[in-house]
Amino acid sequence: MLVFLCHARKGAIESRKRLFFRPLKEKTMKSKPLQMIALAALSILACGVAQAAGFDVATFAAENKELLMGFGLLGSVKLPNGTTFAIATAYGASKSMSAVTNADPGVATLEVSHGIATGEFFEVTSGWSRLTNKIVKAGTVATNDVPLLGIDTTLTSIYPSGSGTGTVREITTWTQVAQVLSSQTDGGEQQFVTYQFLESDAEKRIPTVKSAGGLTLSIADDATQPGYIALSEANDDRLQRAVKATLPDGSVLLYNAYISLNKTPSMSINEIMACECTFSFLAEPVRY
Repeated sequence: MLVFLCHARKGAIESRKRLFFRPLKEKTMKSKPLQMIALAALSILACGVAQAAGFDVATFAAENKELLMGFGLLGSVKLPNGTTFAIATAYGASKSMSAVTNADPGVATLEVSHGIATGEFFEVTSGWSRLTNKIVKAGTVATNDVPLLGIDTTLTSIYPSGSGTGTVREITTWTQVAQVLSSQTDGGEQQFVTYQFLESDAEKRIPTVKSAGGLTLSIADDATQPGYIALSEANDDRLQRAVKATLPDGSVLLYNAYISLNKTPSMSINEIMACECTFSFLAEPVRY
């Protein structure tokens, strides 16, 4: 009887605890999304004020990504609405790159009067296969030493010391590709070699290479648009071009690609006439 009374009393206490804490828990859970929205709004406002004051927010975020992630100021989900695309339509003269350090970020030593300033984008041609053909943003330039922002070259098995030399080309003009209706990526899938030992009852696999990647844009047909003209020229001369996708939050994705343009627009009843352009990537994208 005593045991029964003890269990009954314990059950009553647990019931009262649930009744007390449940509303508090529900209130906390409901308020958390509001807190996150408020934090995001304050972060966006602070970024806007800093950018207006001349502070390079994108560079700061790239250089301090881990710190900001710790504070919960970066990350989460994004919508692509408002993203703009542009391709490089003018480059500076090719400049020699006599050395690249094994560091994070790697620092390139360029020839005198290279002309690249802090925050500018440039194309890199290097003896390092993981670096060559990438479009990179310059960190804080110190005379002829230009940090390759976001490029970690510390692993010497991938970036052998002393063999990263090559050339760079500054991108001097971007032309927007306007009236983009949709975008679709393809390729980039990991490939594998699969094997099995005679004595084993299961296969194993090792990752090898990734398939060639690309991006296809559907753009409203208008042959008078500067972007269409630039795409047409790239299609005809078959020279690689830098491609920049600028997201609504100011972050960018940079590609180097061969460009193809289908100049015959789609023509379907009650649908916008559109042309497709394809970017065939020469290297993995660089993000800032």
